[in-house]
Amino acid sequence: MTDELVIGGKKLTNRLFLGTGKFPSKKMITEALRRSGAQVVTVALRRIDFEAQEENVLNYIPKDCILMPNTSGARNAEEAVRIAEIARAAGCGNWVKIEVISDNKYLLPDNYETVKATEILVKKGFVVLPYMHPDLMVAKRLQEAGAAAVMPLGSPIGSNRGLKTKEMIRILIEEIDLPVIVDAGIGRPSQAAEAMEMGAAAVLVNTAIATADDPPAMAEAFSLAVQAGRKAFLAGPGRIKEFAEASSPLTGFLR
Repeated sequence: MTDELVIGGKKLTNRLFLGTGKFPSKKMITEALRRSGAQVVTVALRRIDFEAQEENVLNYIPKDCILMPNTSGARNAEEAVRIAEIARAAGCGNWVKIEVISDNKYLLPDNYETVKATEILVKKGFVVLPYMHPDLMVAKRLQEAGAAAVMPLGSPIGSNRGLKTKEMIRILIEEIDLPVIVDAGIGRPSQAAEAMEMGAAAVLVNTAIATADDPPAMAEAFSLAVQAGRKAFLAGPGRIKEFAEASSPLTGFLR
């Protein structure tokens, strides 16, 4: 049976979502997508230059990928809604990753404004995937508002520090009836695998891939790690025990 993730009516078989910032060249985005097989790509609307074809990042994203514009740069719900509407009017589809950030030091999401933006954009027919600080009550409100998934941060954006919020993400996975997509902070393929082993539905990675010495190779490594983590989750890891337990009987020899 095919292990599919369904979001907004789209069936996904690859659970690595790819960001498009910080790559040394736009051609590397295309190659990273090819090597990883990622099907969902996020791009900041402010990076799209519709006038200059060579500079337009959309020209480097294969047509069969699902485009998920994000509202990077929005400082409140009103700005996020406006950015989402501009993206849809420009032909970028109706998926949107809500990013509302007013903290310039740690770039942490504003959960309150994120809920407001989600409520508005869902009513406008968007498939909304909100980036959030992992808080159970906020996740429940996003679910009630009609979000298609929740995207808790693992650690601050671009930090490559890994799953610093692991215990909070685990609670969301257990308690929320929505796909939980770990976003921000994942710096190594092993950390992506760990998130998937926990039961995350997918992970979104940008900086760790784009700033690697060989971004396309790192994108492939992340894709394989996500697959391994997903398979491990489905297989059901064995119990962790406090004391040693022999793998074979300790009796019946050396009599």
